[in-house]
Formats: sequence, structure tokens, C-alpha cells
Amino acid sequence: MPVSRADIELALRLADAAGAAIRPYFRAEQGLEIKADRSPVTRADREAEAAMRRLLDAERSGDGIVGEEYGEKPGITGRQWVLDPIDGTRSFTVGRAIFGTLIALVEDGWPVLGIIDQPVQRERWLGVAGRPTTLNGVATRTRTCAQLDGAIVATTSPHLFGEGDVPHFLALVAAVSGGQPRQGPVYGGDCYNYGLLASGHLDIVCESGLQLYDFAALVPVVEGAGGRMCDWNGDPLTAASAGHVLAIGDPARTDDVLEAIHGVHDQDAVPRAG
Repeated sequence: MPVSRADIELALRLADAAGAAIRPYFRAEQGLEIKADRSPVTRADREAEAAMRRLLDAERSGDGIVGEEYGEKPGITGRQWVLDPIDGTRSFTVGRAIFGTLIALVEDGWPVLGIIDQPVQRERWLGVAGRPTTLNGVATRTRTCAQLDGAIVATTSPHLFGEGDVPHFLALVAAVSGGQPRQGPVYGGDCYNYGLLASGHLDIVCESGLQLYDFAALVPVVEGAGGRMCDWNGDPLTAASAGHVLAIGDPARTDDVLEAIHGVHDQDAVPRAG
């Protein structure tokens, strides 16, 4: 079913609830713990997701929920709310305001609504399928990129990439840097990079090893701003995607980016999900 005004208003209230839970812990005692996968989690992560789940349980009890901290709740409507209360917990724990709350509405596996919310700087990107992306209520756009050489590429960290993926990323970096080491990528940023790309400040974001809650919200935001979201084979991102994620501000550069990523010696496509 189409995204309704009620869906959008609920998503905005979810972001408000998460932000209210997160802000008191920023640059304060956070109760930091390390999970089994060695990733950090704080009281802010857990309280923000719990606050969003309470709203969804009260107002959309038939919808499914997928959250980073509390897992999956099955639904009966074919719709899922996909939640990452703090995408970029490492940045949050060291006081860097480049993390964000991610909220997505996924229908039959396809992301149809997404929010990137930076609750400290109070920047909120809203993307809805078929509508222009907004930043704090004002339409925002990606920028044109005439050629790959000189494009600005960002990633959180290649240390987070899946096995065998780093050479593909470095091939892309070589293509955009023109052999100039000082023209390397922008590191750090998590979901905030995708908001910056949607607003015309970056050209490409390249990631590997992401989960659905890491990328679902990004799709409507980037595409509603005129960009392209796909995996490393150029396929659309859905709930079945394997976690190789590309955001390309100017879709005209898509073939160039894919050619660069696969311009390493093995020439093999990155494996698809399933």
C-alpha cells in the first residue's frame, strides 16, 4: 500500500522518541558494553529502540519490527519497521555528532520510507518513495558528478568490510583519486555520510557487511534526492540483499563505479544474497 501521511507522522514521532532518549547520554555516562560480536552498545541504544518499539506496539501492532538491539518481531501485514537506534555507536561513545537514528518502513521487502536523524545537531532527512527527500522539511538534492576522477568517496571504515571486499574498495579509491594519495576517501560517518550525499556534499559512499537495519532507511533518502542506491553488482537493495552497499549521488556515474569496483584481478562479481 502507498505510504500514508499517518505513516510519515508516525515515523517522525519515532525519531522524536529516539532523540529524546539519546540526547541525555551524549558526552555523558553511557553504560558502555561490548556485545558478543565486539561491537559497542550503550544505554542510549537500548532505551531509544525500546521507546520506538513502545510506540509501534501501541499504534501498529500488526506490523513487524526489526531492530538492532531487540531483534525481530513478526508481523501480519507485510510491513516491517526497521530500526537502528544509533547507527555509529563508536562515534557516539567518543562524542562525535556524526551518528544517527535510522528508521525505515519496508513493505514486502522493499524500503518505502526512511529517516536519518542526527538528534544532537537536529538534522533530519526524510525520504518517501515517489517524493522528494527533505532535510528539516526543505527539499534537498544530490549533486552532479561529471567524471569519476575527482569524485569524493566516503566509507565508515574498511576494517568493517567483509572478507575479500577491501581490494574492490581500494580499486574504487584508485579510480577516484587519479593516483594522488592525498585524494583518498573520507573515513567515518556511518549513516551521516548518506545524508551528506543526499544534500550534495559527497559523491559516493561504499560499504560492506551491512545489515538490513543499517541500510533500509538510506534507500528512500538517497533515491528521493536524485541518487542511486544499489549493491556492488548494481542490483536494487531489498531485505534480501547481502550487505554490499553503494550510494551514488549522480546515477550517470553508476557504470563507472561498478567498473572500478570490479577492476581488480579476479574480475568476479560480488556474491549475491542467498
